[in-house]
Amino acid sequence: MNHFNEFIIIDDDAINNKICRKVIEKTFPDIEITDFIDSQEGFNYIVDKYGKKRDNSKAILLLDITMPVLDAWEFLDLFSKLEDNIKNRVKIHILSSSVHKEDMVRAQSDKHVEYYLIKPLTRESIRLMVHVLERRLGLSK
Repeated sequence: MNHFNEFIIIDDDAINNKICRKVIEKTFPDIEITDFIDSQEGFNYIVDKYGKKRDNSKAILLLDITMPVLDAWEFLDLFSKLEDNIKNRVKIHILSSSVHKEDMVRAQSDKHVEYYLIKPLTRESIRLMVHVLERRLGLSK
């Protein structure tokens, strides 16, 4: 997986972030991982890092739905207003414990959401997610 340089995890549950980090490290040991429990800090990081870079680096974002400060829907609304340069390089995946159909439909109807995963993150689910994303973007061999 050399098409993406970083995984970003935004979830107010620090334990979930540690689990995600371990799963990603075991699945893709050479990739950078950055996590946030504060969704606004995570959003600011994306704007700062991917708004200034002019290279081809790309990130996969794992975003929880229910969070204080900015929930996923507020985050997605702000994200939709960013420059295309950022939106094209950060691919958002919802990672939630919610199995509510309304959440799934809402996420799938957002053009910036690539995939909806139900917690916990597993090696199989992350491999599938990356494979589908790379095929969709024409990056797979």
